[in-house]
Order: sequence, then structure tokens, then C-alpha cells
Amino acid sequence: MLTLLLVLLTGGAVVPVDGRIFAGKAAGERASFLVVFREQADLSGAGAIADPAERRRFVYEALRARADASQSELAARLTRDGVPFRRHFLVNMLEVEADERTAMALAREPGVLTLAANRPATLREPSPSPDFVPRDSAAIPWNISHVGAPELWARGFTGQGIVIGIADTGIQWTHPALRDQYRGWDGVTASHAYNWHDAVHEMEFQNACGIDSPEPCDDQGHGTSVAGLAVGDDGGENQIGVAPGARWIGCRNMDIGQGTPARYLECFEFFLAPTDSNGENPRPELGADVVNNSWTCPEDEGCTDVDVLRPAVEALRAAGIAQSFAAGNSGPNCASAFLVPPIYEAAFAVGATDIQDGIAFFSARGPVVRDGSNRIKPDIVAPGVGVRSSQPSPPLLDLYRNDFGGTSGASPHVAGAFALLWSALPHLAGRVDETEELIEASAVPLTSAIVCNGLSGGNVPNPLFGWGRLDVAAAYAMATRRFAPVPVDETRPETRDLSPRD
Repeated sequence: MLTLLLVLLTGGAVVPVDGRIFAGKAAGERASFLVVFREQADLSGAGAIADPAERRRFVYEALRARADASQSELAARLTRDGVPFRRHFLVNMLEVEADERTAMALAREPGVLTLAANRPATLREPSPSPDFVPRDSAAIPWNISHVGAPELWARGFTGQGIVIGIADTGIQWTHPALRDQYRGWDGVTASHAYNWHDAVHEMEFQNACGIDSPEPCDDQGHGTSVAGLAVGDDGGENQIGVAPGARWIGCRNMDIGQGTPARYLECFEFFLAPTDSNGENPRPELGADVVNNSWTCPEDEGCTDVDVLRPAVEALRAAGIAQSFAAGNSGPNCASAFLVPPIYEAAFAVGATDIQDGIAFFSARGPVVRDGSNRIKPDIVAPGVGVRSSQPSPPLLDLYRNDFGGTSGASPHVAGAFALLWSALPHLAGRVDETEELIEASAVPLTSAIVCNGLSGGNVPNPLFGWGRLDVAAAYAMATRRFAPVPVDETRPETRDLSPRD
């Protein structure tokens, strides 16, 4: 680990300060960093709450109460001293912009666990696979059929009643394959309150969305492609998403592909308890059921503290929110699965495969050695080479692309699969552990002769393919042997789709 830690002895305690926070800064120059508090909320009671809405509210209120109790005194002092900061609750921490002298003073504060870096992390997209061949468009692309989604559509299950949160570079909500699935669009007018949040409050370079965009906007294009694979359908010949009946809400956590731990965390908080257009009046009942995360936070660019986002991932899981994470494009070597947050035990990490179920050369491989766990990652794989999806584009240019890829493309297949299964089996909704086990047990087993750190690719699970390639039709068939399917009710109200107007 390359982290250089400065330590301060205070009353017998050792409080670490990441030395890279002020690397390259002149004396007195400010930098952004995270003040992480030692006390985190106790969410152990969440699992005993059967009602999904009550469980979500319990988690939200417990997190807010702990953050308020820990942060109030220090926040008041920072306000008095004119030091810019932003409060977070999903992880009990403050995002502060200050000079090194102030950072050292904060490190001496009782209750502070560590000062972590908040440096930009650049989105890593792979180059097209050497054997990539562009394919003609089709109403249902190969990758959607490959994971069995049309079989559930034929049964009437398209993700209806489920809300997917897209955390990415933003989304072009007016795209014809995405507009009708946006929860903020009722067919006549748009309302972005509780449906969209921009976590980019300052920018290093000019971008098409600026900062604090009041409506969904994509300054890079990546997020629009990711959203298309989760829910995309234009009602015609472009059935590009796994769960076209689901609704999506969005949060921009990257500035032209550059994110920070604080931006990632802010979007997680929005999906747990969305806010109005002023970032106020949070409403957990309007949160996402599933969150797709087609991004990673590398150690050398942002997440120097391996645990900085772990409490957030665990808290969303405790709230009954499913999360799909791109495993990362850091392959092909063994133990190349080292990126936060997909290496966490609580993160459902997705690797990428091609049309022949071969592992993509760029797909991160396990085991995880960065934290010493040696756990197998990815957990599952899905198509991520040469898949068709939406892209933002000026008029008269193609609104679709046939060459999208990376584990970023694989992850939304799994997010869509959660939506399909939970729309088909509502009593399974919110039961994240059981749903993940179902997806794993029903996956198409894939193996390899490669041995990674003593773990054979011939076993299942293995450090290349995890449990295998996603097959949501097989997961549904397996589930119906355990749970009685519920008939489709086209009149069932979708209460969280009815966002209040500004």
C-alpha cells in the first residue's frame, strides 16, 4: 500500500492523516478531505423489520441520529470559523475544505477516527476487445436475450413497481429509450424533485452540465449507456434494457468521469432518502429499490482508505436496497480485483463476458488481496463486450451504439435482473441476501484452467467468473419452486413513481 500516513499522538490515541491530502499543495493552500468519526450507527436491528418501508426508515433515522450527535459540535465550530464543509450521514463524516493546519487540528478532535483523502477518481473505460465485431441492431440485442430477460417479459414481468437508481456521469433523461422510464416524467410534464440529484458542486474543467444541474444531464455519455442497459426501451425496435418496466431515478457522481469519495457517498445518500430540488426534505419512502454502480474508486486516485465507503454499502444493504457493482476494468491479471467498493463483502460485484461466455480480457479477477481477505470476486458475470445501448447525441446523429462495454456494461444487467425478480416475486423484494443467493445458484457455471493465488478456475465459484453468467430466467424458475408466483396486476399502484411536484 502506497499510502503515506502522518500520525498525531493525542491522549494516547493515534489519529491517521493521509499524507496525500496535501501532496503538491503550497503552504496554506486548501484541499478537500474527509473527517471520519469513530462512532457509526448500529443497524443490527434492521434485519428483524419485515416491512421494507419501515426497515428503510429505521436505517435512515438511525444513521441521521448518530451523525447529528457526533457532528454537531464540530460542525458549529467550522461554521463559526468560516471553514467550508458538507455533512454526511451514510458514513458518519464531514467533507471539509481547509488548509493543513486546520486538518491537523481536526485530527486532534475527540471522536475522530481518521482524515481520509477526497481526491478525484477517473472513470476507467476499457478499449474494445481485440476480437470485437460490430453487430447489426435488433429489437432485442443478443446480450438481453443471453441473460434470459425476454422469458420473464413474456410472463408479464418487466420490472414494474421497482425503482432503479443510476449513479453515474448523469443521464440524458429525454432519450427516447429512457424518457418514459424516468420517474420524474408523467407523460406530459417533468418534475425532478426526488428523482434527480447532482453531487457535482464544483468542476475542474468546463462540462456540458455545469454544477448542481437542476435536471438530469450527462456530461460524458457513460451514464446514459448504463441506464439504457438497465431499463432502456423506446417502444419500438430498441429494446435494449433488461427491465424496461422499471422506473429510474438518477444521481451524477462524476464530473466528466471524475468522481470523489464524497460524491459517491452523496449519491448513495440520495438513493436511500431522495430530496427535493433544494436538497432538502428527504423522503426514504421514495428511495431506490436497486442501485447500479458502474464506477470504481481507485486507491491511487481517490479511495486511499480502503474502508472509506464500506459503511455506506453495508448501510444500503441493511436497508434492503440491492446494489450491483462493476467489478472493474483492471484485468486480466489474477488478484486485479482491488478496487473500492466492489471488493467489499457486502458489494455484489459483476465481471464482464462476451457473446461466447468468455471472460473479457479487461474484467477484474480475484481473489481480493488488498484487504487481506482473499475472498472470491467477482460474484457473478454478465455480458460486457460489444453490447448495444443508448447514448446522448445531437439531432440527426445515432442515439444508439453497438460497442458499449466494460464491467460498466455488465453491472446494469444484474441491476435489471433484481428488478425483474422483485416485480415477479414481490415478497422477495428487499431481501437482498436471498435474492443474491438465488442469482448465484441459478447462474450458468463457467470455469477456466487458470489458477489464481491457489484458487482454481475449475471450481464454482472461481476468481474469474464467480458463480457464473447471469440467467434471470433460470433464477425465476428456481424461485418459483420456493415462492408462489404472484399474478401480474396491471392496476397495482406504483406509489414511489408519484413524486410530489415542486
